[in-house]
Amino acid sequence: MITAITHQNMKDINKANQAFQVIGKIVPVFNNDVWSFSECLFDTPHEKHYPVEQLKCEDYIDNPEQIIYFYYDGDECVGQIEIKINWNKYALIRDIAVAENSRKKGVGSELIKKAVEWAKLNNLCGLMLETQDTNVLACRFYHKLGFKIGAVDTMLYANFDTSQEKAVFWYMKF
Repeated sequence: MITAITHQNMKDINKANQAFQVIGKIVPVFNNDVWSFSECLFDTPHEKHYPVEQLKCEDYIDNPEQIIYFYYDGDECVGQIEIKINWNKYALIRDIAVAENSRKKGVGSELIKKAVEWAKLNNLCGLMLETQDTNVLACRFYHKLGFKIGAVDTMLYANFDTSQEKAVFWYMKF
């Protein structure tokens, strides 16, 4: 079941934000105005965890500009997606997370479908999001769902320990 954030369920924020495997990186290439990518897999994968972002949950409740949806398996929150209207007429997916034990079970796909529905209800032209080139599993997932690379930023993470990472911007145009 997918439901929007409310005062009753806001306690479930970030429950699905769990570690994931870094198995390599994608290598984006821009040629003849088209992005493509290959993969460079690591000999030794490692685990990574994104820090929990402290959101003001009340800002998402009954707000036509942004929303958070939770995916429940029974009473357990196993996924969430945070979406907002972006200035360029895309729905910006600021975050999507699926609990480790619920991955590869369709939870992420259902959350993306819900984002598409929300974007269309808001007369937006598509979805956009950003992830790191080292999140190969996420990049595979977005590509499989029909997202296309729209840009790569080599400087976004330059001031952090992850300075070797590149930001990859993915788009799904309706």
